[in-house]
Amino acid sequence: MDHSGHGMTMDLPPFTLGRGLQWSADPFFLVACLVGLGLYAYGVVRLRRRGDKWSAARTVSFVLGVLTIGLVMCTKLNDYGMVMFSVHMVQHMIISMLSPILILLGAPVTLALRALPTAGKGRKGPRELLLMLLHSRYMRIITHPAFTIPLFIASLYALYFTPIFDFLMGSKAGHIAMMVHFLAVGVVFFWPIIGVDPGPQRPGYLMRMLELFAGMPFHAFFGIALMMASTPMVETFKNPPASLGIEALSDQTAAGGIAWAFSEIPSVLVLLALLFQWYGSEQRQARRKDRAADRDGDKELEAYNAYLASLNARGH
Repeated sequence: MDHSGHGMTMDLPPFTLGRGLQWSADPFFLVACLVGLGLYAYGVVRLRRRGDKWSAARTVSFVLGVLTIGLVMCTKLNDYGMVMFSVHMVQHMIISMLSPILILLGAPVTLALRALPTAGKGRKGPRELLLMLLHSRYMRIITHPAFTIPLFIASLYALYFTPIFDFLMGSKAGHIAMMVHFLAVGVVFFWPIIGVDPGPQRPGYLMRMLELFAGMPFHAFFGIALMMASTPMVETFKNPPASLGIEALSDQTAAGGIAWAFSEIPSVLVLLALLFQWYGSEQRQARRKDRAADRDGDKELEAYNAYLASLNARGH
């Protein structure tokens, strides 16, 4: 059976990075990436025209995030990922752990809230609907650690070690749904932790670090489980096409190694972002305290001068 829904997938030559990066666009993800970049660019241009600033670093981060999705879904990596567990795992790790972090560091929700016009009094436009969604009970639930951490873990174990994965890989629509799911899970997991965009959950910096490290070891354990297995564990990848010249078990071991090693990358990225934010927050607080102290000092000086003036007046 051709699991891919691509006619060519079964006759792929042995994998090389050069072949993997050749153009082979999935129409759904190509359109989604172009729409995402277009909307973001529209928001930035709208702010600039109004005379407002928008961080170039945020723009670069968002663009890189969308391009990483394009990299794994609009190249031959996507074709090879249908029949090679190792390539599929690269796709999964990037789209669920790297793309969401880069997109979130681009602060798309903040940009939307600043760029969208406010509707007239008593009316609800896109901006008002977005604010309602951000403050809804639904958002509070799906961004709560009690929901995001188990979901993040279940997306690995419940998917790969049950027949759900094979079912989804059996059709083009199923494969797209699975990749969208990986991206969405990554976004809801990292959103409250990164904390750049407004959201219903805004824990302190230490709590965010704990949330980050609560999920990552399970990724490493998942990778180790694949590496230690003595038989192929996922039906879809049990019989790789002969043209690839690979053996299922060694490919699965490679997939496990990728899952294990990759769990470190987002941890370091997010940790750096958090430490940077924390430092910035401390600096802002220190500046606020200095300004308050300056104001208090000015008031004391004014009171002292007034007191001297009153003594002087009495003397006369």
